[in-house]
Amino acid sequence: MTQTASFPKLKRGLVAILRGLKAAEAIAMGQAIFDAGIEAIEVPLNSPEPFSSIARIVDVLPKTALVGAGTVLTAADVDGLHKAGGRLLVSPNIDAEVMARAMHHGLVTMPGVLTPTEAFQAIRLGASALKFFPASVIGAAGISAMRAVLPPSTLVGAVGGVSEKDFAGYKAAGVTMFGLGSSLFKPGMSVDEVAARAHAAVAAWDAAFGEA
Repeated sequence: MTQTASFPKLKRGLVAILRGLKAAEAIAMGQAIFDAGIEAIEVPLNSPEPFSSIARIVDVLPKTALVGAGTVLTAADVDGLHKAGGRLLVSPNIDAEVMARAMHHGLVTMPGVLTPTEAFQAIRLGASALKFFPASVIGAAGISAMRAVLPPSTLVGAVGGVSEKDFAGYKAAGVTMFGLGSSLFKPGMSVDEVAARAHAAVAAWDAAFGEA
């Protein structure tokens, strides 16, 4: 079985989802989130000038940061992400063409899945990790049931309607990664507000999983 790049070891299994981020604020937001202790940052492609934002964040953060794009739907999007210097590819679905292109560029991939069929398809196509989405619909119990039949080494993330208040419940279901969207960032928020929310998420992670 072929596979895209392995998911790097992060201090915390947290991905900041900055949907609606503007390129002009990308550096300040990215730096604040990273400084708070969240090393993975995703800029969804339905944001304004997403590749510009990704490139700016990549330029200012250490090489250990995992920066990339979400809502990646086409092979052309994958090429754009690679050109911008991003390493993380997140999608709401599982698409063979997108995964093949990501493998060509050696990207870390986290495709969205909702069912066992989609989960096993993603694994077969070489996913670095699985993004159970929308997690609030499946719930921890649903993910736990599917987790039981997946290969033990599979990295499982919960995204969609998830906040730091949910860490403990999903941890019991075998979830080790979380994508934080509107609970962390909404367009129009100040850098200080986002930083405070990032610090709160990190504190909740450390309480649930142990300090990094």
